[in-house]
Parts: sequence; structure tokens; C-alpha cells
Amino acid sequence: MRKLFGTDGIRGVAGEYPLDLKTVAKIGAAFAEVFAARLARPPRFISGRDTRESGPAIESAFHSGAGSTGESAGVITTPGVAYLTSRFSFDAGIVISASHNPFEDNGIKIFLPSGEKLDEKAEFDIEVRVEQVSEPGPFVTDIDSSRCNKFTSEYLDHLAESFSELDLTGIRIVADCANGAASQFAPELFRRFNATVVAINASPNGRNINKDCGSLHLEKLQSAVLHEKAALGVAFDGDADRALFVDEKGRVVDGDATLWILANYLKETGGLASGRVVATVMTNIGLERALDSVGIELVRTSVGDKYVLDELLRCGSELGGEQSGHIILPKISKVGDGMMTALFLLEGLQNRGERLSEAHTGVITFPQILVNVPVKSKRPFNEVPEIAATAADVEHKLGSEGRMLLRYSGTENLARVMIEGKNKVEIDALANSLADVIRKELG
Repeated sequence: MRKLFGTDGIRGVAGEYPLDLKTVAKIGAAFAEVFAARLARPPRFISGRDTRESGPAIESAFHSGAGSTGESAGVITTPGVAYLTSRFSFDAGIVISASHNPFEDNGIKIFLPSGEKLDEKAEFDIEVRVEQVSEPGPFVTDIDSSRCNKFTSEYLDHLAESFSELDLTGIRIVADCANGAASQFAPELFRRFNATVVAINASPNGRNINKDCGSLHLEKLQSAVLHEKAALGVAFDGDADRALFVDEKGRVVDGDATLWILANYLKETGGLASGRVVATVMTNIGLERALDSVGIELVRTSVGDKYVLDELLRCGSELGGEQSGHIILPKISKVGDGMMTALFLLEGLQNRGERLSEAHTGVITFPQILVNVPVKSKRPFNEVPEIAATAADVEHKLGSEGRMLLRYSGTENLARVMIEGKNKVEIDALANSLADVIRKELG
């Protein structure tokens, strides 16, 4: 049996296994069978997709395999599908997207009505069933999309109503929509609050999603913010579940800095009763020290929003996220929502009377280096004496002034060496020396 699900659903090159249409139809059939067994009836589901040219065919193949109990919301954000799943009492939400990846890739994510992603038991059951499903018949192309307009309106109304006191009159915002799902939503949403919006990279053609734009490429946004003399800029990724910011001086405000701003705002308004913020092992030590200085504990998890949400629910925290800009506010939504993050940030700035450049001071970001090393096998590092000894030496040299993280990629044959410290030259040397040992022993 081949494993289909990674840490963020199924992802790969569109047209190739497991995202060839035959396999997608089998995945749809397996999904329907697993959910029907759980519910004792055929499941009702809603699907949505980002702007990739492969999206409609993959969505159609999934519906074909799953049967006729689904509806489509068309092009919509990932958090939009998650919200609609609950709002309209669907049994599951299906997102056809590869998030921040280039247009050649695509993926399938499945959400439960709670907003949580599919549990590992269900993922395993679907993988088992895919191996057993017979060859799919002719694909159905007539997906029920009769409520598309209603679905998109309901989602935008939900976001607007969640911040009903916000008034952005006189605020100029540059929104980089990554030529993705946010293109038809973000400009309209910000204008509902009377903001002046300059939208860039908001003309998707199926192939330009994330191409030199969006949350992975902030240079154009930085230039636009300065040129437009905007209060801030926000960049989304292809499915708009994350957001990164640029302040009025053209400086990048990443997910760590966003967590710092939101944590302070929540604490001041009594919204951080737990005294905790959840982030991942990749979160910069600078954020941890800054939060500690104001009496907030940073709780770390494995990389992935799925693990962040699990820990948020376990420890009762009100705020979590990743450096990438994937922020979760579980009392509002259990899914990262870039547009919601932007509105919450704007609300905090407005209520505190701050500019974005002022709000993210207080976090001193330590230099960080990440080295990826191709490996032939993923042996535990502590079982390879040379690697274990070198890693121990690196940690000794870093002492209390730095941090090392050594892990394997969950989706590729790569070892990842991440080191933080005050001296960039020193951590570069330490990271590369450890990478060289891993390359020699496992490469």
C-alpha cells in the first residue's frame, strides 16, 4: 500500500500519481466509502479549489469517484471551504489546492465540520480503500455549483461580521493576492471596511499562481507599499490560509513578528487567559525571549499547522502559528485564515493606535540558517556516532546563546539542519560542518 497523505493532505504534481485523474477518482470513491461507513449514509460534502489550471479536472474526478452527494463552491480559499463545511452542515470539506506551491502541483485536503483536518485513522482507511477500489467509470463533469454565489457571500459576510467594529477609513493597504484564491476576495473584503485597497497579482490565469509573488516573494509588495505610501502590505499564498506583512517602511513582518503583535494585543484585552502562544520548532528564539519578557510562555510543536492546532486544543491557548504566516485563532476558527489574520492585525493596530512598524519592535530576530542534506536513509541521528558527536559539539558551542534543530523532512529524503545564534558567520560554519558529516554518513 502506497502512502498518500502527508502532513497537509495529499500533494504532488498534477497529472502524476497520486494526482492523475484515475487515482483521484479512486480517492473520491474511497472517501465516500469510509465516510458512509462512519455515518451509516452517503456523506454530503462541499469542495472548493484555488486558481490552478488543473483544479477543475481534479475536482471533477473527485466528485465522479465520490458520487453525487457533493456541491462545489468553485474558486475559494481553503479556510473558506472549512467555514462553509460547518456553516451548511456538510460532513466534510474538500480543498483542491497545493497552497504555496507552483501551478504544476496540486493537492487534496479534507476538513471535518469542526474545522480540524482528517484524522490519521480516516486517512489510513482511505489509503487502504484506494488500493481496493475498482477502475473508475466515465467522469462526471456536471458538478452541482448552483450555490456558488451564496457560498462565497456567506464566507465574506462571516469575516466581515467577525470584525464588525473595524473601520479602515483613511487606511491604504496593498494586497498581494498571489494570483490565487484571494484575488476575488481580499480586495472586496478590505473595501467593506472602507479601506483604500491597491491589489497586485490579482489576475489569475491558471499558471501564474504564486509565480514570483505572494507570501514567498515579498519584493514586489515591499516596493508597492513604499510607492503607494501605504499603511501596510499583506501577501497571501495561493489558497490564502497564510498571510505575511510589510510595514509602512517596507520591512517584512513574518509569522513570528505577527504572533508577537497579536499576543500583546490579546494580553492587553484579556484574550490570552492561558498565558501561552503555540508555535513550531522552527520559530525563532527571538520570539520566545520576547514573549518571555512579558510573561507569555511559548509552547513548541512539530512543523505543520495540524500539530499547532492539536496543541492549541490540548493546552487551551488562544493563539498559535508558524513563521510562514499561518496563524490560528481557535476561538474564531480552527483553520489558518490569511484574511482573518490581516483583519485581526488591523484591529489590534487601530485599537492600540500604532503603526505596524511600531508594533513589531521588541522582537530581536536571531540569525537563522537552514541546510537541507539529501540522504539515502533516515536512520535516527543518535544511532550514527559521528553525527551524534558533531551535533553534541555544536550544541555545546551554542550554549544558551543559540539553538539547533536536527530533523528529517516528512515528505522528502532530506535531513534538515537548522541553527540559530547571535553570530551569523559562526552559525553558518557550525551548520555546514554538521551538514558535511550527515552527507558523508547518510548521503
